[in-house]
Amino acid sequence: MLHHAGHPHRLGAASGAVRAAFFDVDETLIRRKSMFSFLEFHLRRRGRPDGTYERLTDELRAAAASGVPRQEINRRFYRLLAGEPVEALTAAGEAWFAHEVERGLFIEPTLTELAERRAAGDFVVLVSGSFFAPLAPLAAQLHPHWTVCTRPVAVDGVLTGEVTVPVIGGVKGRVARHTAALCGVDLAASSAYGDHASDLALLSAVGHPVVVGDDPVLTAHARSRGWRHLPVPDPVDA
Repeated sequence: MLHHAGHPHRLGAASGAVRAAFFDVDETLIRRKSMFSFLEFHLRRRGRPDGTYERLTDELRAAAASGVPRQEINRRFYRLLAGEPVEALTAAGEAWFAHEVERGLFIEPTLTELAERRAAGDFVVLVSGSFFAPLAPLAAQLHPHWTVCTRPVAVDGVLTGEVTVPVIGGVKGRVARHTAALCGVDLAASSAYGDHASDLALLSAVGHPVVVGDDPVLTAHARSRGWRHLPVPDPVDA
């Protein structure tokens, strides 16, 4: 867990229940795959030679294309950051966020829904396979109650390249269920937003799932099960 602020609001004194809204981040709230976008920015900021980002990530993309599970791809990504100081990554994350906001980072319809859910008193949770560097400044702006993300292991302030549990796939569904157990959340009254088939466990855990974008697996579920579908508009050029 990255960020915790505020307390759940009860739906009513009689029920004692809490309504939550769970949001995937990459390509649901923002237009980027934050891990990869951050890595490219960080390497360029450090003055690494042209082609370094492509060299480091080509193997990951090839592995993903060959069917390696997303959880393993997630672990392999963080091995690229072995030896990086937490403090330097945190500063780079803030610089990345400022840069990307200027380039139209957010998906406005989902951002609007998050604001509406928070204003309605929902317990807002960001759920992401990404990590603290890009997510901390994003959470500071969006003010979720919790941000649950992949946690890189650090020793003496330096990343080892390993992580605890990748927050990918079925783990996102467990996040919703654990939140319900810890905070008294009524999942049947709660909502979740996701853009990819790997978000299916999260979306299936709540009573009001919302499919963002045009992933074929999720749009098929939306049609067959009557789930809401939130189209993603084309970015507006600055």
